[in-house]
Amino acid sequence: MTPILELRNINYSYHTPEGETKALAGISFSLSPGEFTAVVGPSGCGKSTLLSLIAGLMRPESGEIFLDGAPLTENSSKIGYMLQHDHLFEWRSVYRNVVLGLEISGTLTAETRSEAEQLLEQYGLLPFARSRPSELSGGMRQRAALIRTLLLKPELLLLDEPFSALDYQTRLTVSDDIGQIIRSSGKTALLVTHDLSEAVSLSDRIVILSKRPASITRIVPITFALEKDTPLNRRNAPEFKNYFNEIWKELNHDE
Repeated sequence: MTPILELRNINYSYHTPEGETKALAGISFSLSPGEFTAVVGPSGCGKSTLLSLIAGLMRPESGEIFLDGAPLTENSSKIGYMLQHDHLFEWRSVYRNVVLGLEISGTLTAETRSEAEQLLEQYGLLPFARSRPSELSGGMRQRAALIRTLLLKPELLLLDEPFSALDYQTRLTVSDDIGQIIRSSGKTALLVTHDLSEAVSLSDRIVILSKRPASITRIVPITFALEKDTPLNRRNAPEFKNYFNEIWKELNHDE
């Protein structure tokens, strides 16, 4: 099976008048269709830089990135990107925010309008379709942002700490909610997070990065023996603590 995403020996440095700062060193891994992978590492190690390279917003200094087996040379409509903030526009209703990407891409049709309404209904937002974003809770705003991304039918979702702006209780609920939405949609996802509990509760594998310049120290497969495998249920499972401690030790083994 061809990986949806493959990184081969990716290197990247930032250049300023003061000199060169190496951010990524020899990053190689791949994602299979339908897989949910998390990337964790020390603060400032280059996790968001990695997502920017995969999104085609920057080019690696060396190494290659493949999407569906073809070299990635620029940003692709096959990739959806969810940032830390939902970036909903207050002057547009929730519905008009959700269909914004379709408008920009010229694909807003009767069929895609119907799909938008179906997703709004499916994820509990149809009663708020005419509301302004300020009338929604933080979790509802994130669901709206995800629907906006899913409507463009990306093959790969990039998630850059999408729950970090939420309070802890809301964060737990929303990560469970959105995690289940992504899995039920069959999308492949790559999550960058500094929250180890979030990584363990959501992912199939966790890629652990070292301090800058970031390299991969380990890739940990995550499996739970649960009848209903959801992010919230994982947090109460006996395996959860073991995975958390294993990854914590790997991140802090030099200290």
